[in-house]
Amino acid sequence: MTGAVTSFGEFVIAAAAAGRLVVQPRMGFSDPRQMRAGLECTRFAAATTVGTITLDSYTRLGDHLAVHRTLAAGTPLNGYPIVAYPLSRTRALLDGVLDPTFPIQVRHGSSRPQQIVRALTAAGLDATEGGPISYCLPYGRTPLRESVTNWERACHLLVQRVAAPRVPHLETFGGCLLGQLCPPGLLVAISLLEARFFAQHGIGSVSLSYAQQTDPAQDEEAVRALRRLAGEFLPAHVDRHVVLYAYMGVYPTSAGGARRLLETAAELAVRSGAERLIVKTVAEAHRIPTVAENVAALETAATVAAVTERSADRGPAAGTGVYAEARTLIEAVLELDADPGRALLAAFARGVLDVPYCLHPDNAGRARSYIDDGGRLRWATVGRMPIRPDTTPGDRAAMTSSRLQSALNHVARSFDR
Repeated sequence: MTGAVTSFGEFVIAAAAAGRLVVQPRMGFSDPRQMRAGLECTRFAAATTVGTITLDSYTRLGDHLAVHRTLAAGTPLNGYPIVAYPLSRTRALLDGVLDPTFPIQVRHGSSRPQQIVRALTAAGLDATEGGPISYCLPYGRTPLRESVTNWERACHLLVQRVAAPRVPHLETFGGCLLGQLCPPGLLVAISLLEARFFAQHGIGSVSLSYAQQTDPAQDEEAVRALRRLAGEFLPAHVDRHVVLYAYMGVYPTSAGGARRLLETAAELAVRSGAERLIVKTVAEAHRIPTVAENVAALETAATVAAVTERSADRGPAAGTGVYAEARTLIEAVLELDADPGRALLAAFARGVLDVPYCLHPDNAGRARSYIDDGGRLRWATVGRMPIRPDTTPGDRAAMTSSRLQSALNHVARSFDR
């Protein structure tokens, strides 16, 4: 793309207006030379791309001493340690790569993101992702109240440290709670609620995420519901787009199965009107992908997107009531408190929101889901959430460990056949 865009969100929206799906890798390397090579290869891939710097797990947890020990031992980390490295090193990494035609996002997974935000903004970056719920419940034991406070501060840091005309961008990870086995209505609701939380704390550009699940038609319905709800519940001045994640659960072990799953994600992104797609590679089930494998995934997704027919109808897809369920949850949460952070805390304390199979102490843990005979995600029990369990006839036997294992492997097994 050409033109002097000033923010991550503006770049994606401009690409969508031109009929192009933006594709993005999930790569991160601790070696600055390798990280730079990955960004350069992403930039020059045969696709409309944005860059990614994924941080290592020690940085995500705030264990910077472990980062320094690991680096001193010469052991590679599973991502880029942006807080531990000198600012000059990160700026050198970005020099000549980051520009208005190639924005870069920092991805991490931290419920304590303040130091990460300070480091990325000092280096000249203005886009990251996460959320007070989605980067707390599935990934650790940080108290939810602390996570909400941390993300309030992170939003304020982004606003204070990113100077105009650039606009700080935050992507909610709420559409990927646990990556799998979470029915779409709850994913959509939490993605929207986190985006509203960001907007409340001054963020002027957001993206709302949704992770590909078990059924393409149900997923299309969910993404369209998310787009509609964003128009209804986010302030008009906040620019927004939808980002779809290629399936985040157990991945096919065969190269053909993994490739086909990515192709279905690209098709879903185009049909549903998502503006950006985060890809996965043929190596996901085995190891950390190489730069070449990431580029191949980007180009595969872009090629499929280019030949997929775009729907003229961007309204809600008919189906199983994902929009109605998500809206019910959103309204129930917002009725609890005018402040979205306090409302989220109250919602989890009362079980108004309840993530299935999530063991975090602040999650009620009463909701359970299952995959029906047609491959769709359904509610078996909903705890105290103000929605109904599924009433469709089918197999809703108790979720034993063997049935849970089978459900977790449903997508991988289907695409490996």
